[in-house]
Amino acid sequence: QVQLVESGGGSVQAGGSLRLSCAASRYTSGYYQMAWFRQAPGKEREGVACRDSDGWTTYADSAKGRFTISQDNAKNTLYLQMNSLKPEDTAMYYCAAKVWSTYGLFRLRTKGNLGPEGYDFWGQGTQVTVSS
Repeated sequence: QVQLVESGGGSVQAGGSLRLSCAASRYTSGYYQMAWFRQAPGKEREGVACRDSDGWTTYADSAKGRFTISQDNAKNTLYLQMNSLKPEDTAMYYCAAKVWSTYGLFRLRTKGNLGPEGYDFWGQGTQVTVSS
């Protein structure tokens, strides 16, 4: 079991920056994917960025060039640096994780998966509001 706790959300003006953090109760050592998702009112949850344990990184088109996903293994923490924020980035942001027990299973994964159905563990979310 992995518990995830997000923080760092808030209210900013368009063009501003925020850094979201996701602290894991035990780090997903070995083989895993960790990702950031977001969900705006009345919309489906969408993937924003994903980082696999082998370093493979994927971004949604809406995040490319503005957001950066990174991790600090020593702190068991995943980050999402968000720059040049836009009002359409307003949403609840969630951290998620998928863990595999063996490399044999891990290598069969969908690299950089941004589909929410592929994740087993979720945080409670942190709200990001961007005003124009």
